Amino acid sequence: MTISDDKQLAYALPLIFGIGPARARAILDAAGVQHTKKGSELSNAEEQKIRTLAEGYLIEGDLRREIGQNIKRLKDIRSIRGVRHERGLPVRGQRTSTNSRTRRGNVRKTMTSGRRTLEKT
Repeated sequence: MTISDDKQLAYALPLIFGIGPARARAILDAAGVQHTKKGSELSNAEEQKIRTLAEGYLIEGDLRREIGQNIKRLKDIRSIRGVRHERGLPVRGQRTSTNSRTRRGNVRKTMTSGRRTLEKT
C-alpha cells in the first residue's frame, strides 16, 4: 500500500482500491491525522497508524479476489446475474436497448427510411 507524497491524505487514500472518500476520512479521524496533511509530511508513527487502520478493511488484492469469487459463485449456480456476467451484459437491471454501449460494444442499429438500395451486379 503506497500513499502519494504530493497529495493531501484525504485525496491520496481513496486511490487505494477498497477505500473511498468516507472511509479515508474515518481512517484519518481514528488515526488523529489532519486531512490536509500530505504524504511526505507524515511521521513514521502516523504512517504506521494509518497503515494498521487501513489493513483492518478488505483492500487491494484481497477485495479483488473476494469479488471475483462472488462472481464465480453466481456463474456456477447459473443465477441470472451470473449468466449476464458471462454474456457481458449489464447485470443490475439497466436498460439494454439504448444505453449499454460500453457493455455490448458500440452496436448501433439505425432505422433506414423504407427504401432499399439494390446493388447492380
